[in-house]
Amino acid sequence: MANVMEKEKETKATEAKPAKNTKDTKKSSGLHALLGRQVANWAVLHIKIHQHHWYVKGPNFYTLHLKFEELYEEASLTMDQLAERLLSVGGQPVSTTKEIAAAATIKEHEPFTSASDMVQCLRDDFSMVIEETGEAMELAEQEGDEGTHDMLLELKTRLEKHVWMLNAYLNE
Repeated sequence: MANVMEKEKETKATEAKPAKNTKDTKKSSGLHALLGRQVANWAVLHIKIHQHHWYVKGPNFYTLHLKFEELYEEASLTMDQLAERLLSVGGQPVSTTKEIAAAATIKEHEPFTSASDMVQCLRDDFSMVIEETGEAMELAEQEGDEGTHDMLLELKTRLEKHVWMLNAYLNE
């Protein structure tokens, strides 16, 4: 009986102590920077896709208006997930428009008048993010950060499907 009680005390003492996560505390500033860039890019994408949603016109208005809405909502969720992951591995996500503009590789533009231009731009932006996501995945793998790697793999896979669909829309 005494052994059982001692084991329970040991278990409770172990549970009460925060787990040491040496991998997370050793994340390089390089991985933090790549994740920060992702947060910034998704913030810009959210705005750009929302702009497309507002300005789309033409025979495919309903289809594209709804698709752009779906994509800007996805961009907002993706930005939040990336920022929270960055925080969980000891980084600090960009959170001001000044920081976002400085960190993003996706650039803003004036509203397009052509729905086709909107779709092409979005496809090109997603392709750039796929490439940059691959870089961050490689670094996460090198650092043994399976959580970040897996999250980025899911993101990359989702973007590859979006690019395929946007190409199909463009008949390319």
